[in-house]
Amino acid sequence: MSNPVISAVKGVLASAQLLVGTFVLFFGLMVPVALVKLLVPIKPVRKVADVLLNFIAETWILNNNLWVRWVNRKPWHLPDASHLSRKGWYLVSCNHQSWADILVLQRVFNRRIPMLKFFIKHELIYVPILGLAWWALDFPFMRRKGGASVAQDLAVARKACEKFRVIPTSVISFLEGTRYTQDKHDKQKSPYQHLLRPKTGGIAMALETLGDQFDSLLDVTIVYPKGVPEFHHLLLGQVDDVVVTFREVPIPKSLQMPEDSTALAYRAELQAWMGEMWARKDAEISELLAKHR
Repeated sequence: MSNPVISAVKGVLASAQLLVGTFVLFFGLMVPVALVKLLVPIKPVRKVADVLLNFIAETWILNNNLWVRWVNRKPWHLPDASHLSRKGWYLVSCNHQSWADILVLQRVFNRRIPMLKFFIKHELIYVPILGLAWWALDFPFMRRKGGASVAQDLAVARKACEKFRVIPTSVISFLEGTRYTQDKHDKQKSPYQHLLRPKTGGIAMALETLGDQFDSLLDVTIVYPKGVPEFHHLLLGQVDDVVVTFREVPIPKSLQMPEDSTALAYRAELQAWMGEMWARKDAEISELLAKHR
């Protein structure tokens, strides 16, 4: 059991490093560049701004990686991603258990592949400062209300992915659509032991707009042998172990750039492909938990 005084000190120091890094990099450097990108919509200016914005964001992630490693001193079991390319295009899939997942993914892949881009809720564009930063980094804002908004979401995704064709990008999709909990698992009657049912919507949209651009799919598995942490556990240095694996999976040609990603035949093929990956992942999680507990 961790010493509460030491945990508190770690939490204060980690929070200070996070806040200072966020203030200097996001508020001090990113916002001015984002404003230039917004106010001077000229292609050469936007291209230079995009390079600078991605560099600033990756530096912010590096700062986060430093405090995460400093306060969580016990070694994590992380894969070597050095063979991947920062000049490539990747579709990234991962099981989802906690907000800590994002920091774990960034620790593994930051500056190994292009910065991870998420599909995020449209309402978040109005978050002060951060909404502007997410817009500047070309995160696609999705309404996700179904009905008429589906076509609007697809148009937004296509527009974002047109930019992704110019600058190497990694697009991540949490296929479960939400964080795993036992309650959600039971309500879904999920056929998997450790996973919720995978959803086709987000990955279908990514494949329809950028399918022929991706070099491969990175199938990532995250396991927390000592229990699933939340963000504050990272700050307090209370994450004893994290196990991450990934494998590169070629994307079948038949799933790339469909004419209609909502067609029943296409969705059935995509669901079958994802189902095979999910069954493999579920078995792997059982093996990893048995090995590291």
